[in-house]
Amino acid sequence: MLPEVLDRASDSMIEMGDAELLERMLAGDETAFTALYRARHAAVYRFALQMTGSVVIAEDVTQEVFIALIEHGRRFDPARGTLASFLYGIARNMVRRRMEKDREVEAIGEFAAEDDVLGDLTRQETIGQVRRAVLSLPGMYREAVVLCDLQDLSYDEAAVALDCPVGTVRSRLNRGRAMLARKLRCGAIAGGVL
Repeated sequence: MLPEVLDRASDSMIEMGDAELLERMLAGDETAFTALYRARHAAVYRFALQMTGSVVIAEDVTQEVFIALIEHGRRFDPARGTLASFLYGIARNMVRRRMEKDREVEAIGEFAAEDDVLGDLTRQETIGQVRRAVLSLPGMYREAVVLCDLQDLSYDEAAVALDCPVGTVRSRLNRGRAMLARKLRCGAIAGGVL
C-alpha cells in the first residue's frame, strides 16, 4: 500500500479498540499495526526514556517492543489486563536486558532536554535533579514510580506490567516515593548533588 493510503486508513482505525486492532494486525492488516503503533508508541517511548534516561535506548526499546508485538502478539491475554499493560511489560523486560548490557554511565546519563541552553536554568536543574533521583532508585521501585506516577497507570495495570500482585505495586510505590522524596530533599540541601 502507498504510505499516504496507509496513513489515511490507519487514521480511521484509531477509533477501534486495542483488542480489535491487535486481532486485525495478527491477521496481516498493516493499517491495524500502523494504528496501534500511532496510539501506543509515545507512551512506550516515554516509559523507556524515564526508566533509562537515554533517548537512544528509549528509541531502540520502543522499536523492539513493536517488533515483539508483531512476533508474539498472540500471547496477549485480555483477561490479564489491557494491551497497554502488555506493552509496558514487554518494554520493562527489554529495558532490563538493555540496562544489563549497557551498564555504561554515559548511556544512562543522557537526557533529551540538555540542549536547551537558553532555557530557564533553575527549571532545568530541578528537572535534572528529579531525573537523576528517579534513575538512582533501585529498579523495582523505579518501575513502580515510573508506571504509576509518570505514566499514570492504575495499580492494576502496573501489576500486570510488572507481573506481580497489586499489593506489591502499592508497597513498591510507597517505598519508591519515600526514597525519591529523601533523595530530592538531600539533593536540595547539598546544593543539587544527589
